[in-house]
Amino acid sequence: MNCDELQDSYELFAMGVAEEPERGEIRAHLNRGCEVCKAGMKHAMNLVALVGASAPPAEPSSKLRRRILASVAEEPRRSGWTPAWAVIAAVLLVAVIYFGREERRLSANVELLRHELSLRTNDLVRYREAFAILNGADSKEVNFGNAQPAPPRGKVFLNPAQGVLLMASNLPPAPAGKLYEMWTIPKGGKPVPAGLFQSGADGSAMHIRPGSLDVRATGAVAVTIENETGADQPTSQPLIVAALPSATDH
Repeated sequence: MNCDELQDSYELFAMGVAEEPERGEIRAHLNRGCEVCKAGMKHAMNLVALVGASAPPAEPSSKLRRRILASVAEEPRRSGWTPAWAVIAAVLLVAVIYFGREERRLSANVELLRHELSLRTNDLVRYREAFAILNGADSKEVNFGNAQPAPPRGKVFLNPAQGVLLMASNLPPAPAGKLYEMWTIPKGGKPVPAGLFQSGADGSAMHIRPGSLDVRATGAVAVTIENETGADQPTSQPLIVAALPSATDH
């Protein structure tokens, strides 16, 4: 465990109530002279000492003391009572530290669950969009990569109302600092950016550009590799080109 993971256990260790594995980890860090843990433990021990010293001894009234001593047949003593408030304060400190740490752990778990839920929700939206394009009555399907020796292969689906869906295989993940960018290319016009995406470790990719599209005016769909911020126009040779057949090809 690293020092950041141990910082919530310094006070518990100083009071002798830390649990494993934190107790053993802190001891190991201190034994090898870890400066971070040494400073953290010094602060924790000062804090625990301060709490104990700040609790004043509890001195009951003489009437209450006589009643209690009489009940056990003892003579009143002149010495002060045990400083019970110091014990209570130490217990409260342990409780505050423990529940504070648990609250942070629970908060981290909640944030993780929210992140996972957000990812699953985004995936569900993408699949619904893909399904709408695949099953659209007006969707047009174009294959790419079949004539090349070892290319990215797949299909492009275009729907006038739903947008463009690209499904590819044999497309290795883009290197660090780079992403794939899809383009819709109008007939006789400049490429139009259609979103950035990354392929999976297995070389598969699915990318959707939702929204309406003039399919009849579209000459091709292409993919290039660009900087991760994207580009307004392609800066590299296309890795994928799915050319739509013209009206004369039918």
